[in-house]
Amino acid sequence: MVGVISLVTGMIGPSGFGSASTAEQVTEGIDAANLTAIITGGASGIGLETTRVLALRKVHVIIAVRNMVSAKEAKQRILEENESARVDIMKLDLCSLNSVTSFVDNFIALDLPLNILINNAGVMFCPFELSEDGIEMQFATNHLGHFLLTNLLLEKMKQTAQATGIEGRIINLSSIAHNYTYIKGIRFNKINERKGYGNKKAYGQSKLANILHTNELSRRLQEEGVNITANSVHPGVIMTPLMRHSSYLMHFLKIFTFYIWKNVPQGAATTCYVALHPNVKGVTGKYFVDCNLCKPSAHAKNKHLAKKLWDFSNELIKSILKV
Repeated sequence: MVGVISLVTGMIGPSGFGSASTAEQVTEGIDAANLTAIITGGASGIGLETTRVLALRKVHVIIAVRNMVSAKEAKQRILEENESARVDIMKLDLCSLNSVTSFVDNFIALDLPLNILINNAGVMFCPFELSEDGIEMQFATNHLGHFLLTNLLLEKMKQTAQATGIEGRIINLSSIAHNYTYIKGIRFNKINERKGYGNKKAYGQSKLANILHTNELSRRLQEEGVNITANSVHPGVIMTPLMRHSSYLMHFLKIFTFYIWKNVPQGAATTCYVALHPNVKGVTGKYFVDCNLCKPSAHAKNKHLAKKLWDFSNELIKSILKV
């Protein structure tokens, strides 16, 4: 009930920000010229706004994206507004594990530091489809690709944190939809089966996986004593290209639920807040909504489920990449 009231009124929370806050507002006055960030899907929707605002705060941003044409156009728009923006683009297709490994190899070859990783890209409500690796598309793109990407970039982030003394931050974009998934949360034994597939539950499953991944990653980083945090966020309900598989339904629902929808600058706020704000220093393994801490579902807080997903994801990747 409190969450609905916050959405409708824009009421601020303990952080000083709320659902009506924009990405520019939550990062105002922050100079991040010494930081480098990778943002997946940073060329459209809230990813583009995140890229724009981080570049505005002087972060060197690498957009990791499948569509290089749209990425070039996005970069040009940012440079037209901000001539000093440091934005580069690199090819990444998250539903292909080979593409993920190639992206990481290419990034490492640049010999750049890496302070921030924002796993933003995703697909939503897709009809049943398997990736080129034979994995259900929403699970492959939203979770497995990001899981591998994060693991392969961790050593670079550890090196950067140690060399600079600056806390590294990993942000996984989840969704309130993580509450709406299959009965057991993750269909481990049926992850790629058409039978019983529901496009909305499969999306919820992938968003639950984002939080579970975040929590287990955070636990491991803390255990290792590494100066890197990992948190998940719900950006809000925003009409973006992510909803291309259900645009008619979403436009219809928006007529009756207009009061809970955000615009794109508001939708990027929580990501930018968790990525840059000094108040989040040292905070890890948490779930943020409207720039404030929020309790996720019971499944999302299940440590056993998080560990099981971690092991399952690793084994799945090994079977595909034959490593």
